[in-house]
Amino acid sequence: MDKNLKYKRVLIKISGEALLGSQEFGIDQTPVMMIAEEIKKAKDAGAEIAVVVGGGNIFRGMKNSAKLGMDRASGDYVGMLATVMNAIALQSAFNSIGVPCRVQSALAINQVAEPYIRHRAIRHLEKGRVVIFAAGTGNPFFTTDTAAALRASEINAEAMLMAKNGVDGVYTDDPKTNPEAKKLDNITYDDIIIKGLKVMDTSACTLCKQNNIPIVVFDFDAKDGISNIMHGEKLGTYIS
Repeated sequence: MDKNLKYKRVLIKISGEALLGSQEFGIDQTPVMMIAEEIKKAKDAGAEIAVVVGGGNIFRGMKNSAKLGMDRASGDYVGMLATVMNAIALQSAFNSIGVPCRVQSALAINQVAEPYIRHRAIRHLEKGRVVIFAAGTGNPFFTTDTAAALRASEINAEAMLMAKNGVDGVYTDDPKTNPEAKKLDNITYDDIIIKGLKVMDTSACTLCKQNNIPIVVFDFDAKDGISNIMHGEKLGTYIS
């Protein structure tokens, strides 16, 4: 193992939109392979890595369910299934580059994924396998941000890395619409909650605060970004 690693075990949260690439819908192989390659670099240095991927590139529970006349709970379950699809696509990318990977689902889909079992997940990590947690928490009304914070807490992750699509950290406002927005290099959990910074759900932030898990928000497009963060380089926004 690389002795310069700052974090030995991390959970990486990847938004579903990051898998869109140049498409308006679905899964683009280019960003999927890029994410797999970036994670492989950190894993090859000896890091233990778990992943939670969203499903917004296929279905957003809160947004799409209203359009289809579905109740919120049903929409959230469809969203969970979307995350399973993304997890399997990501697993295939890992397998293609020789990285052992397991998908664990919070919903029972035994034909395509293992059920989520905490001790089994930790054992996979200890054996050098990447573990992808799919289907959120398995419950409606909770986002994949909250699922990521929950799983990070359960596997005793030393940090949670939030890979954003086209945004290199946390800003005072949306930098895409407000050119005056300023990037924040270091903030606290309470800053996110009190100031209403829309970087993640407040429930996810609160869970990380309770379990003292630092959060690093960064642009997933940054080359060697994951590996550099694992080695302690300051990148994006550090929340603690």
